[in-house]
Amino acid sequence: MSLRGKSVLLIIGGGIAAYKSLELVRRLRERGVRVRAILTRAGAEFVTALSVSSLTGEKTWQDLFSLTDEAEMGHIQLSRAADLLVVAPATADLMAKLAQGHASDLASTALLATDKPILLAPAMNVRMWNHAATQRNLARLTADGVISIGPNEGEMACGEFGPGRMAEPEEIVEAIETLLVRKATLAGRKALVTAGPTREPLDPVRYLANRSSGKQGYAIAAALAEAGADTTLVSGPVDLAPPPNVTLLKVETGCEMLDVCESVLPADVAVFAAAVADWRPESRADGKLKKRDGDAAPLIRLARNPDILATISRSKNRPALVIGFAAETENVVANGEEKRRRKGCDWIVANDVSAESGVMGGDSNRVHLISAAGVEDWPLMDKREVSRRLVERIGAALKRPAE
Repeated sequence: MSLRGKSVLLIIGGGIAAYKSLELVRRLRERGVRVRAILTRAGAEFVTALSVSSLTGEKTWQDLFSLTDEAEMGHIQLSRAADLLVVAPATADLMAKLAQGHASDLASTALLATDKPILLAPAMNVRMWNHAATQRNLARLTADGVISIGPNEGEMACGEFGPGRMAEPEEIVEAIETLLVRKATLAGRKALVTAGPTREPLDPVRYLANRSSGKQGYAIAAALAEAGADTTLVSGPVDLAPPPNVTLLKVETGCEMLDVCESVLPADVAVFAAAVADWRPESRADGKLKKRDGDAAPLIRLARNPDILATISRSKNRPALVIGFAAETENVVANGEEKRRRKGCDWIVANDVSAESGVMGGDSNRVHLISAAGVEDWPLMDKREVSRRLVERIGAALKRPAE
């Protein structure tokens, strides 16, 4: 892969890790990348504009309200002239500004004005990183399509140990290569993904549902789109932003989800990550079910929901590759293998969703990829990384030219 001819706008935040940004510039320049830099006021406490300009060979921008700079290159043009914006180090303050849409200085204004991908390399004290506000902002940014690398674990300048160290320059360069010269391995392919829970109504205000957040399915849809696939995401009710370059179709019930999935076919690959309710109320009350003193609890009769994975696996429009998910609380691999055979799909991604695993609603996952060839046990990783790795496998399985 070659980065020659690419352009990066580097935003240097205020933290001790700012010194690594100088090495990052050097590594990028070695690969033929044009680097322009914005040095924040806090960043200038750690590195100088002269040092940055000496390495980039370009003017270093600092002031939002410099008339000269605005005449030469406004913040909008500065943010859009690059192929990628990289924030390194990405401080808690910069992440908060970006997550909330603030535009109070040149860095935050450029980030808000861009129409290009953004890569964050967070760096901060471990307690700041683990704080609920920072994790909330990270989740918001991830849902908005912002990519992050790190932070790494290790000893920090403050003497504490844990996650918070900025990723090393070579790691960031590798992430930049992946973003800018990623091969469109699934270009010309059509992908279908399901995500989230379903809601099966009891009456106009109550429903049966589950704890699925939809994060894994949304991440898979995003990764498929990044690989060039024409991707449709059929989603149950979730609180997530639509992935970039993905067609989002929203549904409520399992029956609706099946109908929409069938309407999307044919497709080359289908990934059924949704947690579809196995059962639905046999009938829905027209009015709210009332509780009155002395009344016995109502008897709710359940009907079996359609089996979307099995139905599509046996459909005349069956995709070349059908992948299901098995959310288990015990005997994860054995139950996943049995489900693959019973449903007729090609692969099963099995995971442990017991309460102590933290998978349901969490940002990490530990999965087992089960196929006729055997079982791959993947380590605990971010759901986005699970998605990228799964898409790599999909690309390899569909490597024949698209018809």
